[in-house]
Amino acid sequence: QVQLVESGGGLVQAGGSLRLSCAASGRAFSMKTMGWFRQAPGKEREFVARISWNTGSTYYADSVKGRFTISRDNAENTVYLQMNSLEPEDTAVYYCAAARRVYGATFPTEYDYWGQGTQVTVSS
Repeated sequence: QVQLVESGGGLVQAGGSLRLSCAASGRAFSMKTMGWFRQAPGKEREFVARISWNTGSTYYADSVKGRFTISRDNAENTVYLQMNSLEPEDTAVYYCAAARRVYGATFPTEYDYWGQGTQVTVSS
């Protein structure tokens, strides 16, 4: 079992920055991929970014590429999402997720564990 706890969300003006954290406990070291997703009201959950626990390789959705950076601290079992140049369209609940079996997981169904989510609101 893996437990994920997100933090760092809040209210920010357009153009501002936030850093989200995802603290993982349990058998986090055995996960293949860690990812961030987001879900806005009335919309489906969408992929934002992912990172490999072992190699640190990353991949981003086109909508956040160049603005968001995913990273991990293996010693602290924590994954981060640095979000810069935020736009009102980035407003959503952001979720951290862990995939046990899939390298390069991009779809929500490929992830096995989810955090409770943290709200990010960007005002115009």
